[in-house]
Amino acid sequence: MNYSINKIEDWQEVVDSIIPELKHNILLLKGNLGAGKTTFTQFLLKNMGSKDEVNSPTYSIVNEYNTEKGKVYHFDLYRLKNIEEVYDIGIEEYLDNSFLCIIEWPEVYEEELYGLNYHTMSIVNTGEYREVSFD
Repeated sequence: MNYSINKIEDWQEVVDSIIPELKHNILLLKGNLGAGKTTFTQFLLKNMGSKDEVNSPTYSIVNEYNTEKGKVYHFDLYRLKNIEEVYDIGIEEYLDNSFLCIIEWPEVYEEELYGLNYHTMSIVNTGEYREVSFD
């Protein structure tokens, strides 16, 4: 599924079409700094019934949110340098006990997901608009 985002309100259409397609509890979010990963997450969680304030987990590494369907964990692995640091935060326990885990900057952990089912969303900021793909 592919989308073009021209204004912030366009994220709603993306979320509306993605929510029914979420079949796995892991969503990898890829995109450069400022691409819209956290903005997408804000729209997604609001539409999943969360009343929590959603912000980037850049410094906390992981944020926890409550939704009508269960816990959602939002990770930002940007500052983690190796797989040992990912395991040190207890990522496996989060994955085992969540409705959904949203992982920004997943590259340091992606190889470990081999054999698991997950979704990937890529966001490219072209300067004029954002190109979004979802698998």
